[in-house]
Amino acid sequence: MQKSVTIYSTPTCHFCHMAKEFFTEKGVEFTNYDVASDAAKRQEMIQMTGQLGVPVIVIGDEVMVGFDRGRLAQKLGIQE
Repeated sequence: MQKSVTIYSTPTCHFCHMAKEFFTEKGVEFTNYDVASDAAKRQEMIQMTGQLGVPVIVIGDEVMVGFDRGRLAQKLGIQE
């Protein structure tokens, strides 16, 4: 069973785009929250990480800040 994947991103974030492209390319379903326009989700992200940096990627109950293709593949149990 695939773990739930959530990404907190902004429209201008290059690494956010790379992460979403990676998920799409690998057939990983994900929920995207645009923290530039959603203040509640931005606050949720800040409470989770203590910072404003994006992307914040949540896989299951694990939180990652930033885009690391190899680490994402490992956490998702898929080939890079």
